[in-house]
Amino acid sequence: MTTFKDREKGFESKFSHDQEIDFKVNSRRDKLLGLWVAEQLGLEGSAAENYARAVVEVDFEEPGDADVVRKVLEDFSQQGKTLSEHRLRLEMDRLTGEARLQIQTEESAKGK
Repeated sequence: MTTFKDREKGFESKFSHDQEIDFKVNSRRDKLLGLWVAEQLGLEGSAAENYARAVVEVDFEEPGDADVVRKVLEDFSQQGKTLSEHRLRLEMDRLTGEARLQIQTEESAKGK
C-alpha cells in the first residue's frame, strides 16, 4: 500500500511541476511576444518593456490566447499597421518554443 501512495504522490508532484513549467513558458512567451510586437510598433527601451508587461498581464483576463491575440491585433490596427492573425499565431508558436528552451535551460541550471 505504501508503494501505491508513493507512486500517487510522485504523479501528483510531476503534474504540479509540469503545470508550473507550462505557466512559466506561457508567461515567457507572452513577454517575448510583447517585445517582438513593441519592436514592430517602433517602441524602444522602457516603452517596449512596459508594452511586454501589458501583454503578459492581458493574458490573465481569460483562458487561452484569445485575449493576447485581440490586444496585439487591436494595437497594430490603432497604429495603422497590419498583422494577420495567422502571422501572429505563427510568431506565438515560434516564441513558445523559444520560451520553453529558455525555461528548461534555467531549470537545468538550478538543478546543478
